[in-house]
Amino acid sequence: MATANTSAASIRFKARLLRPAEPAKAGWTFLVLPKSASEKLPTRSMTTVDGTFDGAPFVATLEPDGQGSHWLKVDRKLREAAGAKVGDEVVLEIAPVEEEPEPKVPADLRKALAAAPEARAVWKDITAVARRDWIHWVTSPKKPETRVRRIDVACDKLASGQRRACCFDRSGMYSNSLAAPEAAD
Repeated sequence: MATANTSAASIRFKARLLRPAEPAKAGWTFLVLPKSASEKLPTRSMTTVDGTFDGAPFVATLEPDGQGSHWLKVDRKLREAAGAKVGDEVVLEIAPVEEEPEPKVPADLRKALAAAPEARAVWKDITAVARRDWIHWVTSPKKPETRVRRIDVACDKLASGQRRACCFDRSGMYSNSLAAPEAAD
Protein backbone atom coordinates (compact mmCIF):
# COMPACT_ATOMS: atom_id res chain seq x y z
CA MET A 1 0.00 0.00 0.00
CA ALA A 2 1.24 3.52 -0.77
CA THR A 3 2.45 5.76 1.95
CA ALA A 4 1.76 9.44 2.12
CA ASN A 5 4.47 11.78 0.97
CA THR A 6 4.59 14.26 3.83
CA SER A 7 7.65 16.21 2.75
CA ALA A 8 7.91 20.00 2.99
CA ALA A 9 6.69 20.13 -0.62
CA SER A 10 3.29 18.64 0.25
CA ILE A 11 0.19 20.46 -0.93
CA ARG A 12 -2.94 20.37 1.27
CA PHE A 13 -6.40 21.32 -0.02
CA LYS A 14 -10.10 20.47 0.01
CA ALA A 15 -12.18 19.52 -3.01
CA ARG A 16 -15.70 18.22 -3.68
CA LEU A 17 -16.07 14.63 -4.87
CA LEU A 18 -18.07 14.56 -8.12
CA ARG A 19 -19.78 11.89 -10.21
CA PRO A 20 -19.14 11.98 -13.98
CA ALA A 21 -22.13 12.64 -16.24
CA GLU A 22 -20.86 9.92 -18.63
CA PRO A 23 -20.94 7.01 -18.35
CA ALA A 24 -24.13 7.23 -16.37
CA LYS A 25 -23.28 4.26 -14.13
CA ALA A 26 -19.57 4.95 -13.66
CA GLY A 27 -18.00 3.17 -10.70
CA TRP A 28 -15.52 5.98 -10.26
CA THR A 29 -15.72 9.59 -9.16
CA PHE A 30 -13.44 12.57 -9.62
CA LEU A 31 -12.44 15.90 -8.20
CA VAL A 32 -10.88 19.03 -9.65
CA LEU A 33 -7.96 20.52 -7.77
CA PRO A 34 -8.29 24.17 -6.76
CA LYS A 35 -6.07 26.29 -9.03
CA SER A 36 -4.07 27.39 -5.99
CA ALA A 37 -3.13 23.74 -5.30
CA SER A 38 -2.47 22.91 -8.95
CA GLU A 39 -0.16 25.92 -9.33
CA LYS A 40 2.20 24.35 -6.76
CA LEU A 41 2.75 21.28 -8.94
CA PRO A 42 5.84 21.15 -11.18
CA THR A 43 3.89 21.06 -14.45
CA ARG A 44 0.48 21.88 -15.98
CA SER A 45 0.51 18.48 -17.69
CA MET A 46 0.06 14.97 -16.28
CA THR A 47 1.95 14.52 -13.05
CA THR A 48 2.07 11.64 -10.61
CA VAL A 49 1.56 12.33 -6.92
CA ASP A 50 1.34 10.40 -3.73
CA GLY A 51 -0.41 11.44 -0.59
CA THR A 52 -3.63 10.98 1.32
CA PHE A 53 -7.29 11.26 0.35
CA ASP A 54 -9.30 11.91 3.52
CA GLY A 55 -6.59 9.98 5.36
CA ALA A 56 -6.38 7.05 2.90
CA PRO A 57 -2.95 6.74 1.21
CA PHE A 58 -2.79 6.69 -2.59
CA VAL A 59 -0.57 7.19 -5.62
CA ALA A 60 -2.16 8.50 -8.84
CA THR A 61 -1.47 10.48 -11.97
CA LEU A 62 -3.29 13.81 -12.09
CA GLU A 63 -4.64 14.81 -15.48
CA PRO A 64 -4.60 18.40 -16.77
CA ASP A 65 -8.05 19.93 -17.07
CA GLY A 66 -7.22 22.31 -19.93
CA GLN A 67 -8.00 25.27 -17.68
CA GLY A 68 -4.60 25.50 -15.96
CA SER A 69 -5.48 23.06 -13.20
CA HIS A 70 -5.65 19.28 -12.73
CA TRP A 71 -8.26 16.64 -11.95
CA LEU A 72 -8.05 13.31 -10.16
CA LYS A 73 -9.96 10.15 -11.05
CA VAL A 74 -10.96 8.50 -7.77
CA ASP A 75 -11.70 4.79 -8.03
CA ARG A 76 -14.24 3.01 -5.85
CA LYS A 77 -11.53 1.31 -3.75
CA LEU A 78 -9.93 4.63 -2.69
CA ARG A 79 -13.29 6.28 -2.12
CA GLU A 80 -14.42 3.40 0.12
CA ALA A 81 -11.07 3.33 1.99
CA ALA A 82 -11.62 7.00 2.84
CA GLY A 83 -15.33 6.54 3.62
CA ALA A 84 -16.19 9.30 1.14
CA LYS A 85 -19.35 9.69 -0.94
CA VAL A 86 -20.25 11.75 -4.00
CA GLY A 87 -20.81 15.35 -2.92
CA ASP A 88 -18.50 15.13 0.11
CA GLU A 89 -15.76 17.69 0.54
CA VAL A 90 -12.56 15.70 0.98
CA VAL A 91 -9.14 16.73 2.27
CA LEU A 92 -6.10 15.82 0.22
CA GLU A 93 -2.43 16.15 0.99
CA ILE A 94 -0.27 15.42 -2.05
CA ALA A 95 3.28 15.80 -3.33
CA PRO A 96 4.85 14.97 -6.70
CA VAL A 97 6.63 11.62 -6.78
CA GLU A 98 10.40 11.72 -7.15
CA GLU A 99 10.33 9.51 -10.25
CA GLU A 100 7.43 9.13 -12.69
CA PRO A 101 6.23 5.51 -12.91
CA GLU A 102 6.34 3.48 -16.11
CA PRO A 103 3.12 3.86 -18.09
CA LYS A 104 1.08 0.83 -19.17
CA VAL A 105 1.65 0.33 -22.90
CA PRO A 106 -1.55 -0.62 -24.78
CA ALA A 107 -1.39 -4.00 -26.53
CA ASP A 108 -1.69 -2.57 -30.06
CA LEU A 109 1.20 -0.14 -29.53
CA ARG A 110 3.28 -2.84 -27.79
CA LYS A 111 2.75 -5.16 -30.78
CA ALA A 112 3.72 -2.43 -33.26
CA LEU A 113 6.88 -1.59 -31.30
CA ALA A 114 7.81 -5.28 -31.16
CA ALA A 115 7.63 -5.38 -34.98
CA ALA A 116 9.79 -2.25 -35.38
CA PRO A 117 13.24 -2.77 -33.83
CA GLU A 118 14.51 0.77 -34.55
CA ALA A 119 11.40 2.33 -32.95
CA ARG A 120 11.62 -0.07 -30.01
CA ALA A 121 15.27 0.91 -29.39
CA VAL A 122 14.36 4.62 -29.13
CA TRP A 123 11.28 3.75 -27.04
CA LYS A 124 13.48 1.95 -24.51
CA ASP A 125 15.86 4.92 -24.35
CA ILE A 126 13.30 7.70 -23.71
CA THR A 127 11.94 8.74 -20.32
CA ALA A 128 8.76 7.40 -18.73
CA VAL A 129 7.18 10.85 -19.22
CA ALA A 130 8.02 10.81 -22.94
CA ARG A 131 6.56 7.28 -23.24
CA ARG A 132 3.41 8.45 -21.43
CA ASP A 133 3.10 11.35 -23.91
CA TRP A 134 3.41 9.02 -26.89
CA ILE A 135 0.80 6.69 -25.36
CA HIS A 136 -1.59 9.57 -24.72
CA TRP A 137 -1.12 10.90 -28.27
CA VAL A 138 -1.80 7.41 -29.71
CA THR A 139 -4.82 6.64 -27.52
CA SER A 140 -6.56 10.04 -27.48
CA PRO A 141 -8.41 9.99 -30.82
CA LYS A 142 -12.07 9.03 -30.86
CA LYS A 143 -11.93 7.13 -34.18
CA PRO A 144 -10.22 3.70 -34.25
CA GLU A 145 -8.71 4.39 -37.68
CA THR A 146 -7.01 7.52 -36.34
CA ARG A 147 -5.47 5.48 -33.54
CA VAL A 148 -4.15 2.91 -36.03
CA ARG A 149 -2.68 5.72 -38.14
CA ARG A 150 -1.06 7.31 -35.08
CA ILE A 151 0.57 4.03 -34.09
CA ASP A 152 2.15 3.82 -37.54
CA VAL A 153 3.28 7.45 -37.37
CA ALA A 154 4.66 6.98 -33.85
CA CYS A 155 6.72 3.97 -34.93
CA ASP A 156 8.05 5.84 -37.98
CA LYS A 157 8.97 8.90 -35.91
CA LEU A 158 10.57 6.86 -33.15
CA ALA A 159 12.52 4.82 -35.74
CA SER A 160 13.88 8.08 -37.18
CA GLY A 161 15.06 9.13 -33.73
CA GLN A 162 12.26 11.48 -32.67
CA ARG A 163 12.02 11.17 -28.89
CA ARG A 164 8.91 13.28 -28.18
CA ALA A 165 5.40 13.21 -29.59
CA CYS A 166 5.21 16.40 -31.63
CA CYS A 167 2.36 18.85 -31.69
CA PHE A 168 0.99 17.61 -28.39
CA ASP A 169 -0.23 20.20 -25.92
CA ARG A 170 0.48 18.47 -22.61
CA SER A 171 -1.67 20.97 -20.65
CA GLY A 172 -4.72 20.89 -22.93
CA MET A 173 -4.94 24.68 -22.61
CA TYR A 174 -4.29 25.47 -26.27
CA SER A 175 -5.83 22.56 -28.13
CA ASN A 176 -8.66 21.51 -25.81
CA SER A 177 -7.24 18.01 -26.08
CA LEU A 178 -7.61 17.40 -22.35
CA ALA A 179 -10.39 18.25 -19.94
CA ALA A 180 -11.90 17.12 -16.68
CA PRO A 181 -15.06 15.04 -17.05
CA GLU A 182 -18.35 16.85 -16.98
CA ALA A 183 -19.95 16.44 -13.56
CA ALA A 184 -23.45 15.00 -13.22
CA ASP A 185 -26.06 17.24 -11.57
